[in-house]
Amino acid sequence: MAANVETMFSVRKKPWHGLGTIVMGAPASADALHLAGLDWNVVQEPVYTGFGEAVEGYRANVRDSDRKVLGVVSDRYKVVQNVDAFGFTDELLGKGVRYETAGSLQGGRKVWLLAKLPNEYIISGDRISPYIVFSNTHDGSGSVKVAVTPVRVVCNNTLNLALGTASRSFSMVHTGNIQNKIQEAKDTLFMAEEYMDCLGVEFERLRRQKITDVQVKEYIELLLPMEKEPTQIQRKNTIRLREGMMRRYYDAPDLQKVGNNAYRFINAVSDFATHSNPIRMTANYNENLFARTVDGNPLIDRAYQLVKAA
Repeated sequence: MAANVETMFSVRKKPWHGLGTIVMGAPASADALHLAGLDWNVVQEPVYTGFGEAVEGYRANVRDSDRKVLGVVSDRYKVVQNVDAFGFTDELLGKGVRYETAGSLQGGRKVWLLAKLPNEYIISGDRISPYIVFSNTHDGSGSVKVAVTPVRVVCNNTLNLALGTASRSFSMVHTGNIQNKIQEAKDTLFMAEEYMDCLGVEFERLRRQKITDVQVKEYIELLLPMEKEPTQIQRKNTIRLREGMMRRYYDAPDLQKVGNNAYRFINAVSDFATHSNPIRMTANYNENLFARTVDGNPLIDRAYQLVKAA
């Protein structure tokens, strides 16, 4: 991750990689923008061939602070400036929302901010803190994304389940009327309370759903399948991963009094997905982990679907 993080700040502690500016209190919008190293703009300029011929229909997104080209996009692409991304949550600051971390990835091609919502929830006996994640790209590779991410405080696990009853995310492409779309996203964010309420109902249902040791084993084998004709190393690695998930279900101290139920299993999978070490640590592993905070973790959603179908 260190190679992909360009600038960032974080409140009280450094996540992931040990980089960034530490601040003791969650800052306001203008301070957050500066601390995160995001106080620059993207300007769009014409694209030319090596012979000086204009390339019609395309523009280069250029960072004004150092003239770095962040990406080449179509001329329909609308820039969402960093200041607008932070302005997106400005009106929420008066309601108690506070920035927790923000920064730039891949040389400015991707930016993000994480803000903590003011209300905490006690769900199934656990303290859950909801966060808002806003991510944006300046290279044309993705849309603007906003998501509500619930975090189980005792173990810092994300529990952002894809519920059918309430939406947790909103995305918008960089075309059309961006300001109208940002207003839509603001309206969606105010539905965070609806998502948390639905999440609470679902967690209570999962807590009442008993599962046996045999089911736990079956679910883990479905979540972490063995190759059809595995090599010795593949077999060993899959067994190690399965044992790691199993330990989280049976041995995690915070789950000892939860009971043998689907809620416990979802939390074990969440802990595994959030904190376990991968078989192979790639250069962008932590960046991908953060992306799953925005998009939702497919392993957790798969586990949820398994127990829901039982």
